[in-house]
Amino acid sequence: MKLQNIGHIYKNSTKALRTNLLHILFLVGLFINFGLYGQEKDSKDSNLGYLIRNRVDSLTQTIRFTIGDTLPQTTANKKRETLTDVVDAFAKDYKRLSRKENKMYLYNEAEVIYGDMIINAGRIILDNKSQEVFAAGIVDSTGAYTQMPSFKQGDNLVEPDSLIFNFKTQKALVFNSRTEQGGFKVKGEISKRQNDSIYYLANAKFTTAEDVDDADYYFFARRIKFVPNSKIVTGFVNMYIADVPTPLGLPFGYFPLTDKQSSGFIIPSYGENINRGFFLQNGGYYFAISDNADLAVQADYFTNGSYGLRLENNYNVRYQFSGNVALRYEKLLLEERGFPNFSETTVFNIRWSHSQDQKSNPSSRFSASVNLGSSDFFQQSVNQSNTGNFLNNTLNSSVSYSKSFEGELGMNLNISATHNQNTNTEVINLTLPTLQFSVGRIFPFEPNDGTKKGAIQNINLQYNVRAENRITTTDSLFFKPEMFEGADVGARHTIPISTNFKIFDHFSVSTSANYNEVWTLKTFEQRYDEQLRQVDRDTINGFDSYRTYDFSTSVGTTVYGMFDFGDDKKFKAIRHVIRPSISYNISPAFDQYYDEYVRTGIAGLEDEVVEYSRFEGTLNGAPGNRFSSSMSFNITNDLEAKVRKKDSTLAGDERFKKVMLLSNFGISTNYNFAADSLNLSPLSLRGTLPIVQDKLAINFLGTLDMYALNSNNRRINKLNINNGGSLFRLTRGNASFSYSLSNKDFQKNEEEEEGDEDFDSESYLNGGRPDNLFGTSEMMNRPNPDKEPVSDENEFYNYSIPWTLNLSYTMTYSNVARENEISSHSIMFSGDVELSPTWNVGVSSGYDLKNKGFSFTQLRFAKDLKSWQMSFNWTPFGIRRSWFFFIGIKSNILQDVKYDRNREQDRTLQ
Repeated sequence: MKLQNIGHIYKNSTKALRTNLLHILFLVGLFINFGLYGQEKDSKDSNLGYLIRNRVDSLTQTIRFTIGDTLPQTTANKKRETLTDVVDAFAKDYKRLSRKENKMYLYNEAEVIYGDMIINAGRIILDNKSQEVFAAGIVDSTGAYTQMPSFKQGDNLVEPDSLIFNFKTQKALVFNSRTEQGGFKVKGEISKRQNDSIYYLANAKFTTAEDVDDADYYFFARRIKFVPNSKIVTGFVNMYIADVPTPLGLPFGYFPLTDKQSSGFIIPSYGENINRGFFLQNGGYYFAISDNADLAVQADYFTNGSYGLRLENNYNVRYQFSGNVALRYEKLLLEERGFPNFSETTVFNIRWSHSQDQKSNPSSRFSASVNLGSSDFFQQSVNQSNTGNFLNNTLNSSVSYSKSFEGELGMNLNISATHNQNTNTEVINLTLPTLQFSVGRIFPFEPNDGTKKGAIQNINLQYNVRAENRITTTDSLFFKPEMFEGADVGARHTIPISTNFKIFDHFSVSTSANYNEVWTLKTFEQRYDEQLRQVDRDTINGFDSYRTYDFSTSVGTTVYGMFDFGDDKKFKAIRHVIRPSISYNISPAFDQYYDEYVRTGIAGLEDEVVEYSRFEGTLNGAPGNRFSSSMSFNITNDLEAKVRKKDSTLAGDERFKKVMLLSNFGISTNYNFAADSLNLSPLSLRGTLPIVQDKLAINFLGTLDMYALNSNNRRINKLNINNGGSLFRLTRGNASFSYSLSNKDFQKNEEEEEGDEDFDSESYLNGGRPDNLFGTSEMMNRPNPDKEPVSDENEFYNYSIPWTLNLSYTMTYSNVARENEISSHSIMFSGDVELSPTWNVGVSSGYDLKNKGFSFTQLRFAKDLKSWQMSFNWTPFGIRRSWFFFIGIKSNILQDVKYDRNREQDRTLQ
């Protein structure tokens, strides 16, 4: 680099001095700031054009070079400046300026800053004559090459072994450069920096592995054009695995480099299917519509004519809303046309999830959770094996909009559309739409001070209306005009009036009266056809309505019991909480809405008078025509203990902890005063028995009946104890529990971590479970593992094997009609074990203890290969018998570099 006249440093104070005096001052400055270095004559002193400003502290020195020339120059001899900014130079050990060579030497943690470019290295040489800078590392006392150069400009960083940079041309020659762009790590043997946006590399390799110098795989190219934050364009490129060349190569390559999403083709996977021939799957195009939305269009094709189409869209507007939409359609042909077992199936699935940010509009909210389609989609689809949804026999959807109106009345509006689908019976129930409107509680006798006391002041009333358009259809009529023919439309208006107060300071009393008015747009007239001996139903279209009312009251309290055993006992105390309640309900008979027809007797039998209501079969049903007067009893118990902790150093209440012994143990029944027999309903028991605190609790249900059975196993109006039996008959019982256990439960002083539930998994989004109790979903493209590879080899030697175990058990006993049998009895389990930081194995299965057989079973194997991921899922038996193998690069940039094979389940067994 050429040093210009240094007179500018003394521009203000020495402007009138001659040039030789400035040289003297310059030499004095060098002596003071650089120490006793040998001086070298240079006849070209006047050509030094960098301003040298010295800043000295106790540890380091910085030299700054700037352009300047205070000597008057004529137009003829004035030279154009080549540097356009300040050059700062820094070094930790020493800086030496050789005037003879016209160079500056910087050593140990050297740094040169020129504009937005920063060069760091162990040693740096600034050549004023050629206006170049040379940077390289240094060899430390152990012989290791350290402090290798780094060249940074803006966000671009290059880390070579050495480099040469020319300030004038802004070009650089870099040796063994290393850089990272858009997820790629690039290493070039020789690199030429054309400008700040174009690099040329020779004999370069690029990879997504952590260590580019010891990569488990890389792509090797002889020539590369590298545009930071834009692209990599190569000549012939082929793939190396463990430094071994593979036949996988391309005559040229184009790799986009960007942190933002970009549009591009999705490379399909290929293979062969036993029933459908050769195929191309999951090929298509990805549209990066904007920063807020994208769209992926993918398709499948099989040589026997089967095909599939999928559209997947994600959208997100910050602080407003987010969601995703997936439309999937498949036309599936089994075997070839003309074969005996040929079949043709069309399946589809629509999934939409939408959520609104609560901050966007506090008074209104729109949300959607849609999962509908063909009932056999998850059984028939060839592009995924979603076990959780295969075992789930219901699909549910809901789209709703709610709005609250500010004001004294507190009105709320909700409009929703719902969908429920049974994939076994193929029955679909829809509400299109459901409208609900309510007015908040009104206290007509509320005092001015707002403090309500007594039964009168607490009287309040509300208004609610629920209107529905309900449609019941099947898979075969779904989305066809016929599905709307049997729609039921109706509305129910409700005005509840209630109050609450206390008696004797300990009993809470609440009473309520309800007024209901039901509207419908059609009714049904019935008559008996004597010739055909059947009941005919005629649909009467038109508005009709009925009105009902009822009254109820309840009394409840809470009783606390404490048994104290003393501070020196292991059990300090036991607390018993009892919540008894009694309620009474009365409802009149609404006979005015009932009519009669006579059914003629057969073979001498008497004629039968049949009562019916024209509102039977409508949306809200018919009003009751029987007087009802009943009383309900309920009692709930909670038992908890205060137990001494094992830590003997604690004092006071810290020595004890609370342990739940019995939770929500309840007994309830009902007595009907208006019934002529069997007045007492069966006794219902429920509760939770904690076994392991916060980990394992057994839930149990039971039903006890006081009435006896006759010879036909029907209930009779006679107590079982008076019929030679016990006081109660156990008619039904159920016990169940779920238990999760892991190695973390046996580790002390470990912070709690979140569970393994994946609420973004394909299985959960389609209505399945977030865990892997029913197995994992296998999309026929590629998994998306999040686990990072082990970076420290010592971790293998200090490795604690993580494992998880999930158990689910249920048993049901039935004895309603003297069956005296266990109707269902099963256990399900799933577990995962990390045999090493890179090996994971898992199993999901279950056993039917009643029918003596295994339920769905899945074996999982996964291997983390640093930059690669390998997985193998196997269902060894059953109608879902299949396997799926995948190996591919984990990085999303190279997600199409993969190999997957699968054997789908035999569709002829379904």
